[in-house]
Amino acid sequence: MRRAITFLSAITVAAMGWTLGTAQAAPAPPPPPRSAQETSFSAEQQRSALRFWTAERLRTARDVTTLRQTGASAAGPSAAGPRVTVPPVSGPKSVSSSGAAPSVAASSPTPWTGGGLIGTTAGKVFFQNASGGTFACSATVANADNKSVVLTAGHCVVDAGTGEVYRNWVFIPGYANGNRPFGTFTARSLFHLGQYVSTRGDANWDLAFAVMGQVNGRSLVDTVGAQGIAFNSPTGRHVHSFGYGGSAAEGNGERLNHCEGDEYPDAGRPGSTMWGIDCVQTGGSSGGGFLADFDTSNGGGYLVGNISVSAGNNEYHPTLGNEALDLYRQAGAA
Repeated sequence: MRRAITFLSAITVAAMGWTLGTAQAAPAPPPPPRSAQETSFSAEQQRSALRFWTAERLRTARDVTTLRQTGASAAGPSAAGPRVTVPPVSGPKSVSSSGAAPSVAASSPTPWTGGGLIGTTAGKVFFQNASGGTFACSATVANADNKSVVLTAGHCVVDAGTGEVYRNWVFIPGYANGNRPFGTFTARSLFHLGQYVSTRGDANWDLAFAVMGQVNGRSLVDTVGAQGIAFNSPTGRHVHSFGYGGSAAEGNGERLNHCEGDEYPDAGRPGSTMWGIDCVQTGGSSGGGFLADFDTSNGGGYLVGNISVSAGNNEYHPTLGNEALDLYRQAGAA
């Protein structure tokens, strides 16, 4: 929301000049704009999005590719602040883990067969751009005050080159082979960082949150549960990533895939603050969650980033720092 600021008119200031005197300090500069950028959708726009996404349109949507590994801007996310963690929320009792043993560290994506909370909280995103193209990404439900937030990539929400925010934006949790086991949730609001657009796509800022509407009178978290989320958390840990990659080896975007490994800093882009693992998921996985402290027995953990950049056999996520925390809090209050 934009705030209107009232200034004294030039005439009023001139009339007061003799009283203020030459020692009067110059007016303070206006505060910098907030980094959070919000786009809201009306109830009719949400109903239209629900009607728009027929089974045929889901099938023909193009997978959004991860970003190329390019240079980063000199100014990345600010220095770490206090750690903030929000715990997971259990999913529906009808969905449980298969009890699968933990997988070994993967060098290529493998189907996720472990069930549990990630099986209900990970899902596919579908949206349309201004020219009418339809596209698919991934996202993950994050626990938030309004029980309605998902984490995804900035490039799944907004065109960094033009500032165009995408429309007909929906999230389908637990998506598998065209099925919508928990329904289709339409976006009420989309939140991205202004720095992502002002830098024309610096991946350090490539994250976004979407606030989803209800299905059958129930919130997203009350329907499928939620992953935890952590800000300013330690790096260099063992992490797991999940997404709907579109390659034939990944099931052509019709199933949830999994990678895991010990993360390391992105040394390929000067100025990068991203972290990655030795595994890469293909187009359509963009926005999928990176989770730390992930429990393979129940599918729950803490989101520490989203799939953003791929380079060779590696994939990277932006860190969730102070700016991401501010964005998340605004989304959670929407």
